[in-house]
Amino acid sequence: MPLLQSSTYQRPKYLFNGHLETVYPAIFRKLELIPTQKERIETHDGDFLEIDWHQRGNSKLVVISHGLEGNSSRAYILGMAKEALNNGFDVLAWNYRGCGEELNRKAIFYHSGATYDLDTIIQHASQQYEEIFLIGFSLGGNLTLKYLGEKRKRTPKIKKGVAISVPLDLGSSCDQISKTAFGLYTKRFLKTLRQKVEKKAKLFPAEFDLTKFSTIQTLRDFDDTFTGPLHGFGDAEEYYQTNSSMQFLSGISIPTLVLNAKNDPFLSPSCYPIELANKLDQVYFEFPKHGGHVGFMSADSEKRLYSETRAVEFICQDS
Repeated sequence: MPLLQSSTYQRPKYLFNGHLETVYPAIFRKLELIPTQKERIETHDGDFLEIDWHQRGNSKLVVISHGLEGNSSRAYILGMAKEALNNGFDVLAWNYRGCGEELNRKAIFYHSGATYDLDTIIQHASQQYEEIFLIGFSLGGNLTLKYLGEKRKRTPKIKKGVAISVPLDLGSSCDQISKTAFGLYTKRFLKTLRQKVEKKAKLFPAEFDLTKFSTIQTLRDFDDTFTGPLHGFGDAEEYYQTNSSMQFLSGISIPTLVLNAKNDPFLSPSCYPIELANKLDQVYFEFPKHGGHVGFMSADSEKRLYSETRAVEFICQDS
């Protein structure tokens, strides 16, 4: 079904390429939304996850998953939370292992396919809500789609999903990030990833050999050295092949929207599977010409982003 041939998104004229559309909101958009409650829940393996609740007593919940090296207080998370709150949803924004206020306990941290943690969040939340909707950005989008398409037991309370700026093909997208903008995006990610690895190395010196950082230049290098082996994969390629959400799309059985801008500097050409759209009956693809990566700034004066209004519109409309 459904490749949505037209998109109503129009970018501001002053954001005239995908890099500006990506960077501008990340730097200049400021939002405040104080959680009604912060909570730390235990995981099955003795670790913990940190949650921000935004609650107004609604019976429906939106669970928001952030991107690589993001967290629950990023502007794109808060903007989506505000839009959901204003349309009758409570919101749970969660932090991956090591992305919250405290370093997690275990040697492992997070990765693009760690759906066991998303499942922990959903099981915890399902106790108090009648309907649950999943929204994920970038890495969180891959996590969301993989979770929805996996052969696993899921609560029937999950009604719809949305994935925004999602690297459906992890390997080629990691390579794309590393070669675009003279590697500036990669350097930014590697800087914060290294800081986390250095903290981990103090607690788990056997698992984290800091001398290996001298050979790391790309995200693939990092995943080859740390992410893959640390989480049970032989190397980066096995990690990417195992966890890329593209292969899980056919297993998705609830209405799900994939919103990827064609000028997203992080995504490879394989992240726009137009031919696949004709073979799926529950996954809707929308590929606007513009938008950047987790961008989608509105052309009008309103502060809401197109990705926010589109996501909430999608989960609110009748199936």
